[in-house]
Amino acid sequence: MNPLAKLKILSLEQATVLPYLTYRLAMDGAEVIRIEHPVYGDPNRFVGENRLGEEKMNSYYLCINAGKKAITLNLAEKEGQELLARLIKELDVDVFATNQLPRNYQKLGIDYERLRSIKEDIVWLGVTGFGPDSNEAAYDPILQARGGLMELTGEPTGFPQVLGIPLPDMGASEHGYGLIMKALFTRAATGKGSRIDLSMFESTVSWLTVPITLTGSFGQRITRRGNTHEFFAPVSVFQTRDGFVYIAVGNDRQWASLTELEPFRGLRDPAYERNEGRIKDVENLNRRLSGVFKELETEEVLRMFKSITVPASKIQSIKEVLEDPLVSSRLLRAKDPRTGIEIILAPAPYRTDFLCERGGILSFPPRFGEHNELYFGERLGMGGEQLQELRQRGII
Repeated sequence: MNPLAKLKILSLEQATVLPYLTYRLAMDGAEVIRIEHPVYGDPNRFVGENRLGEEKMNSYYLCINAGKKAITLNLAEKEGQELLARLIKELDVDVFATNQLPRNYQKLGIDYERLRSIKEDIVWLGVTGFGPDSNEAAYDPILQARGGLMELTGEPTGFPQVLGIPLPDMGASEHGYGLIMKALFTRAATGKGSRIDLSMFESTVSWLTVPITLTGSFGQRITRRGNTHEFFAPVSVFQTRDGFVYIAVGNDRQWASLTELEPFRGLRDPAYERNEGRIKDVENLNRRLSGVFKELETEEVLRMFKSITVPASKIQSIKEVLEDPLVSSRLLRAKDPRTGIEIILAPAPYRTDFLCERGGILSFPPRFGEHNELYFGERLGMGGEQLQELRQRGII
């Protein structure tokens, strides 16, 4: 049996960073229950197109919320906090997670000390922009800007650019996933729970391994370089007769093999035999290479580079990525039982036992408050009239 299927995750979540983390746990088979305010809900429910023809189920929300359950709970009210305490205790919740601002922890009754008093071995995770002592608002592009990622992205003479994916969001999610697994291991070994404070800013800066060391130690200025590489050449995008390819020559042996290929023999030059020489003349070298690539078909380039074991790839559109044989067989799916609409989801970063057992099928992203009856009614034993009263009073 999959041991992660026994995990119960209660998550007061919104936006991307925490929903992606709990989505990763749902792909492991954990029982993930997302909590939302009974009026406002997750703002991401309203982002994107309304493909289902109903409120609070827009397309952007659908991408990272499959496989979860959803309840509503007003934690600003004492009765809402009491219901949270019952959920944690009676469901035997393993992990509570939130990406609320720290100033809201005690106000909402979700601070670690309170939840630990309810369940001593609980693993508590608080995801913040800049740490538990800061209430500064933070969205992914802000963290990209402050964390140096935008300074490293774009053309050398152009404006700084944001990345094509929200790396601070996704990166912090991955770090949070690892920290939760570490805390669960510690609990299994010692019986003790944990408090985890995860700063998205600290997570973002931790990716800057080379820039931090070279700047801090040796005073080098590391900045935008477009498609080229600061330390290796040729590494860049080149236009072919029918598209674009990215090539990455990582050492002198690979360069020697490249210049053995007929179209590239004209680039044999003693000055280019060592990577240092190619870096010094990279603009001229890339200009000469561009002239060669423009005369070649993309597939022809890929065959030649594969034959000499030098990394190269076509620049694929997202549609082409979906059709890639290494991707197409691992795509996940979720079908809406109400409308029959099926959505395609990005594959998990690894093959989980849970997904293999289910053939890559997850439950459809939950509707707003869809599982209130399941958790407050069946699990906590509340009757229909009691639930209706809680709805009318804005508690659930």
